[in-house]
Amino acid sequence: MQIIVSGLIFGCIYALGALGLVLIFKTTEVANFAHGEMAMITTFVSYIFLTSYGLPYLLSLVLSLLFAIIFGMFVYIVFMKRIQSAPHLNQVVLTLGLFMVFNGFAGILWGYDTVSYPEALTGSPFQISGIFISSNEIFMVGLTVLLMLVFFILFRYTKIGLAMRSASQDRIASELMGVKVTGVFMGAWAIGSAMGGIAGIMTAPITFLSPNMMGEVLIIAFAGAVLGGFNSLPGAVVGGLIVGVFQNLISFYISPELKIVFVFLLIVLVLYVRPQGIFGGSKIVKKV
Repeated sequence: MQIIVSGLIFGCIYALGALGLVLIFKTTEVANFAHGEMAMITTFVSYIFLTSYGLPYLLSLVLSLLFAIIFGMFVYIVFMKRIQSAPHLNQVVLTLGLFMVFNGFAGILWGYDTVSYPEALTGSPFQISGIFISSNEIFMVGLTVLLMLVFFILFRYTKIGLAMRSASQDRIASELMGVKVTGVFMGAWAIGSAMGGIAGIMTAPITFLSPNMMGEVLIIAFAGAVLGGFNSLPGAVVGGLIVGVFQNLISFYISPELKIVFVFLLIVLVLYVRPQGIFGGSKIVKKV
């Protein structure tokens, strides 16, 4: 049970990362390979707020989220908007280029040495029915649940969410109905970047803060998104949690070095049975 609970805590990080990836893909049909590096830069900004300016953790978190939102909007307006009508392969290559640029920029600006990132809450771990869990882990789970609840309400019950769902289903029809698709795409990048930033801020205390900190997290978040169904937001959450628990079990019972290998083996087996993922639906293509 301790392994499963720890896996669920890691799964919260993967779920948030996968949620940001799926939101951008579901709205704009672009797989953002720079997602992890954008989260890493947001985490460095949060670290500066905490250390250089001495701000409280929650204030630093809020300011970092605002930065992530602006950063996501900047990436869309400056880079992605100009090629949103180009073939999807071109857009994917651009995100790969941004991945390398952001990683190099962070290395030049902050260096490649690892830095210890403070936890939100410190103290001795609690023991619940023989399972140990720290205050910081409780904070991580609570924050993840809160963000997912807010995100669900936003996407399901607001006009912004309705516009996002409309644009993801039929861009041309949405424009004809008065939906500002460009604004919707920019909003998707902003929210997706904020989700990734939270994932980065929660990852840093567990590992270390460095320009390469999100490499493995991004890979596993992608795996969780694919497992759950890359066009399903609930699937991204469930997929991230499943991958978190599964990799923890593999690390403990087999080998930590083989956890990614077995994660992708699991994905291959699931996709062999259900190619669209656990929660993914079949895509209907209309031909005239």
